[in-house]
Amino acid sequence: MSISQAWRLTNAGLELFLSVTPNANADLIGQVEVRNDGQSYLAVRVRAIPDKGKANKAVITLLAKNLKLPKSSIKVIKGHQARQKCLLLQEGIEEVVDWLKSRN
Repeated sequence: MSISQAWRLTNAGLELFLSVTPNANADLIGQVEVRNDGQSYLAVRVRAIPDKGKANKAVITLLAKNLKLPKSSIKVIKGHQARQKCLLLQEGIEEVVDWLKSRN
């Protein structure tokens, strides 16, 4: 079984794969976790509830703050109503990849 990364570079930017836990005790970004199928996800916990996009907005705010990126440069592109999400980041890609490598 090959292990993947929690991100992928594309022509549009950096796709980041997340495993989100809404309604958590605190907002935090965890480590990169590998699932049984070999897919890697960055673990993220947010206090927001998964109602009307509140948890997605909290994830974007948390990542933007920690990565020092504008919120407008981060978009949910897959998994709007799921715990496993794919986000597209369009700025600071090299710095974000370095930061992600430190989370392994």
